Amino acid sequence: MTTSLPRQDRIRRALELLRNETTDKFEEIIAFEPDEFTDPVLAKEERDYIFGRVPSIVAHSSELAKAHDFMTVQMPRNNLIVVRQKDGSVRSFVNLCRHRGAMLEEREKGRCRIFSCGYHRWSYDPDGKLRTITRDSTFGDIDRSEHGLIEIPTEERHGFIWVVDNAKAQIDVADWLGPEIDGILSEYRLEDSVCFRAAGFDEPTNWKIMQDAFLDGYHIQYAHPNTAGKIIHTNVMAFEDFGRHCRFIAPRKSIDRFLEEDPGDANLDKYVTETHFLLPNSTLLRQPDHFQLLTFRPHPSDPTKSRMEQRLIVPTVENSGMPPEKWDRLWNKNWEILLAVLHNEDFPLLRHSQVGMGSADAGDMLLGRNEIANQVFRRETKKLVAQGRADNS
Repeated sequence: MTTSLPRQDRIRRALELLRNETTDKFEEIIAFEPDEFTDPVLAKEERDYIFGRVPSIVAHSSELAKAHDFMTVQMPRNNLIVVRQKDGSVRSFVNLCRHRGAMLEEREKGRCRIFSCGYHRWSYDPDGKLRTITRDSTFGDIDRSEHGLIEIPTEERHGFIWVVDNAKAQIDVADWLGPEIDGILSEYRLEDSVCFRAAGFDEPTNWKIMQDAFLDGYHIQYAHPNTAGKIIHTNVMAFEDFGRHCRFIAPRKSIDRFLEEDPGDANLDKYVTETHFLLPNSTLLRQPDHFQLLTFRPHPSDPTKSRMEQRLIVPTVENSGMPPEKWDRLWNKNWEILLAVLHNEDFPLLRHSQVGMGSADAGDMLLGRNEIANQVFRRETKKLVAQGRADNS
């Protein structure tokens, strides 16, 4: 496996793998059981010991561009309101009135200076403080400072908004990422980009099946013969394993011009796609001129369901050098292509996979040595669950 090499050297490493018709590989083939995708007990452990303990991305910073911008997020353990504060910071709260438990905000996003409950019209400031108790002269005395919204640990870093889905937890994104990945994300300066579009899809598929599909360079030729299969080489990955996280370069077919000739000092960035897996549930794709972020979250109770969110992260109009009309047309076209591949090719396969996993006699499954990012994903999620079990034993 390649590690700690400059980007151009890693691209040349991928080119060498392509010439030799091989890929970087894991140590061994691993067997797994289909109930890893259907077991409700394991699913609860994953919600608590993974999402309730470690940071995961919920948005790009540009989606909450101004003070009082908010979005609502269904996390595995909590419904959240994520809101930009007056001082520019971002905070998250459980989307629940502290009076009788009604949901405060049903909209997916918006701007709001006061969050008000539709049941009895109690209201809260964007910083979570209890602002109004209607007809308080008859309600009785309470300590309002003790009945604000429940806050969830939140941090903004590298142009993303991260949360740990547990009010009792703490958050330190740099520590979680580790020095290698934290440094890599810092170099990308994604805070200077914008989220052109974001969309979420609720699918009848376990979140790990979904995440696995977007770490897999082995299926491209077969599942996407007329789309990605025409652009990206199958089963060629120059890989870096950072422990919790990993990244790999996959050569595009446009690099084939260099199969028989030495590229010399040519910059090869445009000839590859680089994938970053950010444990526990994010795939960040670095394309030649933009990024895509794919996130996968478990359903709050059903192991056979999940939510996938897709974000297209692009240079601002000003930084792109394009006229606004061309900029908008380019990224709209990219977005429509991404949606078509998801809905026409990926999602049907993954839904059927989940159905198959439910068979009583499905038998053992296998991850090959070539399915290296999938191996890292499984290795690290199992570590988190094992640590959670040990801490609670």
